Amino acid sequence: MKKKPKVLALFTAGAPTRLDDDLSVEFETEGWKTEAGVVAALGELGYATEYLAIFDDLELLRQKLQSFQPDLIFNLADEFKQNRAFDQNIVSFLEMHGLAFTGCGSTGLMLCKHKGISKKILGYHRIRVPEFVTIPRGKRIKRPKRLKFPILIKPLKEEASYGISQASFVENDDEFKERVLFIHEKHENDVIAEEYIEGRELYVSILGNHRLQAFPIRELIFKEVPPDEPKIATYRAKWDAEYQKRWGLTNQFAEGLDPAVVRDIERTCKRIYHLLTIDGYARIDLRVKPNNEVYFIEANPNPFLAADEDFSQSALKAGLGYTQLIERIVRLGLKAVRE
Repeated sequence: MKKKPKVLALFTAGAPTRLDDDLSVEFETEGWKTEAGVVAALGELGYATEYLAIFDDLELLRQKLQSFQPDLIFNLADEFKQNRAFDQNIVSFLEMHGLAFTGCGSTGLMLCKHKGISKKILGYHRIRVPEFVTIPRGKRIKRPKRLKFPILIKPLKEEASYGISQASFVENDDEFKERVLFIHEKHENDVIAEEYIEGRELYVSILGNHRLQAFPIRELIFKEVPPDEPKIATYRAKWDAEYQKRWGLTNQFAEGLDPAVVRDIERTCKRIYHLLTIDGYARIDLRVKPNNEVYFIEANPNPFLAADEDFSQSALKAGLGYTQLIERIVRLGLKAVRE
């Protein structure tokens, strides 16, 4: 009987860690539900599993690799020194050491993290993207005439809607300049300013390396937001339960989409996945106008994998239970060709 691979589950922590840290208390908290769920699923699947959380010390990872000698890293590390831009560097470390790991490679992470680069690539390939401009820190803040109001102002390299609030929606040049300065100074981030696309907010989960499977589409519903107010997936809209309740914000499976539109969305998202060199698994965020024009907003490789998050819920709707999903991600990681 073939021996099961040994798996090291790799996490990030918010403070310095030790090699032998016991995270069982953390696993009981809301903030660690993805890590807890993955470790439990790996155990159910019979993998010899150990875990490590890192903050600012890669030497711990070197020591763990030497002592445990895993066949696969289940990579849930999404930052280093509390900097989310370094997720690609952790993966580069794994690639340089010839290690098998789950999820996306460093090139895909880099292309998706930089919202301007990803939109330039996809726009070149005739995929609809909002009109946009990037404004680095230190550069004169000026709106190009081609960029029409209303506009959304976002951090260029953040994810999970960090830095996005109702104040991100601007309708004149004074608001534009004020919000860009705020992101530059308070978030210490460059800016992408993009045309606001009025329409449905859809999330498409995709699994695979070369042959891709698109799961049923999820949608963020804005039930209590007045018709004349902007409908934005802000940080609070995604992560603040009280805020969600007040404004009737719910994530559910998209209803009433014409089957031809669904096919177009799936085909477009698979193209996006390949063009941005994503592998493993990802969630593609879209806006769909009332006339069914599909606009790319951003791509999220290695999205949250907790059982109640959009990706896992979409997989479940497609008949792939949580443990089966983790197994598929493991197998994709073992088979991935890293360059």
